[in-house]
Amino acid sequence: MKIVVCIKQVPDTTDIKWTENNTIQREGVESVINPYDVWALEAALSIMKKRRNVFITTLTMGPQQADSMLKKTIALGANDAILLCDKKFAGSDTYATGKTLAKAISEKLPDTDLIICGQFAVDGDTAQTGPTMASNLGLPQVTFVREIKEVSDNSIVVEREVENGREIVEVQLPAMICMLQSDSEPTRARVAGIIKAQNFNVKQFGHEELNLSPDEIGIKGSPTYVSKAFRPEKRGNCIFVNTIEELAAAIGGENG
Repeated sequence: MKIVVCIKQVPDTTDIKWTENNTIQREGVESVINPYDVWALEAALSIMKKRRNVFITTLTMGPQQADSMLKKTIALGANDAILLCDKKFAGSDTYATGKTLAKAISEKLPDTDLIICGQFAVDGDTAQTGPTMASNLGLPQVTFVREIKEVSDNSIVVEREVENGREIVEVQLPAMICMLQSDSEPTRARVAGIIKAQNFNVKQFGHEELNLSPDEIGIKGSPTYVSKAFRPEKRGNCIFVNTIEELAAAIGGENG
């Protein structure tokens, strides 16, 4: 089974900077792996532990510094890693990002059985990139996945979170799933994995290797534009209560 895990570098929330186009500046900014993508990788690794002949490729689009993040995934147990790095990709919205990632999979990893993404990216919180990829690839998708229950050669059974609880869904492969945080403990890198990662050569591709036109990627290929970016103003302090009586006293105090 061949699995692609899409991951993203997100800026440290204490160090966000903006470009002149009101997109987040990523080069030269301290970054971390998007938390939901950590669980996407963990889901892939859990499949690897239960099945034979599982090959995991991690995929990201970003600046050169994302190379170090991909090497961390190798240390954790991924087999291969691909970085989509090109100045033409800069400023991509979720539509252009999803299209670029989907093109990378169709061009470089056409025999993929399962694509796993994090449900959200904490720097945007749109939850649109995964579904956009699935649409471009013509694949079935399951979102808000909490746990993988069963995997066979032809299908995967997952538990997903819905408004009124949870439901069990079976989907035929190839397919895409978008992960929420699970209850499992994240895998820790071992010494052998760290040594492997240090000497690992991450594959890199630009728009030409993916047969993409500059007009369909980056800012030019993004139908949405951020007109303004700002931090919300603090409106007041939170009050935490444990009982109805404490709540009543707090409300009474506010009303004088």
